[in-house]
Amino acid sequence: MRCVFCLKADTRVLDSRLTTTQDSIRRRRECPSCFKRFTTYERVEDTNISVIKKNSVMQQFDRQKLITGMLKACEKRPVKREQIERAVDEIESELRKTGKTEITSRKIGEKVIEKLLSLDQVAYVRFASVYRRFKDINQFSKEVEKLKQSK
Repeated sequence: MRCVFCLKADTRVLDSRLTTTQDSIRRRRECPSCFKRFTTYERVEDTNISVIKKNSVMQQFDRQKLITGMLKACEKRPVKREQIERAVDEIESELRKTGKTEITSRKIGEKVIEKLLSLDQVAYVRFASVYRRFKDINQFSKEVEKLKQSK
């Protein structure tokens, strides 16, 4: 494995652990040249999942897109990147367990909303406002009211 900092060809593994979903291995590595540390993940290459977008266009499932979207929703909120990555791991695992190779973007969006609701209510409202295309302040108010009532 190349060092992500100095690009030397050899690094050593300091620690290996299964992730919480137990479908990948997290490895903590150190470069013997520059002594910097970084983390890598090793996953089994599963069957590809295609995402059917709202306009009927098909795309390959991209977990990085989920992470990026959730990071934007959680910006300046007390949510750690590890929590987001764990949520994305869970979403991906749930999608793969269905056995389907084609999944609608709507189904994925609903799973993201569900995970964000359990992580942070403000992040949930941020994501929901974009995902559900809120048109005015009344839609925000209704969503916040639903959150208050569910408590």
